[in-house]
Amino acid sequence: DRMDILFTSGTTGRPKGVVTVHSQNLRVNADWSRAVGLNPDDRYLVANPFFHAFGYKVGWLAGLLAGLTVLPHAVFDAGAILRRIAADRISVLPGPPTLLISLLDDPARAQTDLSTLRATITGAAAIAPALIERVRAELGFKVVLTGYGLTETCGIVSLCDADDDAETIALTSGKAVPNVELRCVDADNQPLPAGEAGEIVVRGYNVMQGYLDDEAATAEAIDAEGWLHTGDIGVLDERGYLRITDRLKDMYITGGFNCYPAEIERAIAAHPAVAQVAVIGVPDARMGEVGKACLVLRPGATLDQAEFIAWCRERIANYKVPRQVECLAALPTNPSGKVLKYALREQA
Repeated sequence: DRMDILFTSGTTGRPKGVVTVHSQNLRVNADWSRAVGLNPDDRYLVANPFFHAFGYKVGWLAGLLAGLTVLPHAVFDAGAILRRIAADRISVLPGPPTLLISLLDDPARAQTDLSTLRATITGAAAIAPALIERVRAELGFKVVLTGYGLTETCGIVSLCDADDDAETIALTSGKAVPNVELRCVDADNQPLPAGEAGEIVVRGYNVMQGYLDDEAATAEAIDAEGWLHTGDIGVLDERGYLRITDRLKDMYITGGFNCYPAEIERAIAAHPAVAQVAVIGVPDARMGEVGKACLVLRPGATLDQAEFIAWCRERIANYKVPRQVECLAALPTNPSGKVLKYALREQA
């Protein structure tokens, strides 16, 4: 039976409802729980948002499967989380690299009892091997894993092993979970050998039933042989470990969450001072990437950046709000008028 319909923005930025059933969610979350070593004695602080598979499926659902204590945390604040770790004896605390960096950099960490921390899993953004070593040494986690997943795969595709070295954990997203196939393919949908970059495709019991009321989008995403085309570019090594190198679309990842420019651009286009807008992801030390809004203003219009960002916050989710704004005389375009986002990224 259908378990849920979790909405994703999709590569075009238009929401699509991902339909999954009970059996596939229970099975893949059981594998995830085994990898992390979840047990009834664990106390799991779910700091990831519940609208996202990271908070909902590998958060609440994994916690329920393991029969452990789930402690929800509504708004991320490093100081508050450090206090909760000590007060509530937290042992499991997954999250994007942003969360771990914030805990490491908080001045209160040195005076906080972190001895109960046991396991974390991170991913969805670039990680330095040194960060993995710091998470182990300074936060005291015994199990530190990375993984890869999509809403369309019940949130899980691949995982590292607990005994993998720091370089493997930091620079790869692990190998496919049991009974799930992972490939990198070329433009003709042919599998590529180890070490060659191609589109990441996934086949197995964890792949969604389809997009709600959208047969065309489902057929575009899942080919005739059952392979889900992720739109991500990656490389598999000889061990079957996946390294994600790029994205086919213009999506960027901020603090572990996917941001689709088309969705953000549609919201910003409603601003009375904006004639044209292009949103790109630019590097950020803490968040991995943040949004930058490149704007062309209407004739005679002016823009206060702080007021503009506040206007955006009222209309779109906080993590999608651009952190940088630049007003340009014109956006770079090709002969057909399509905005050249790579040119904007190079300028940035």
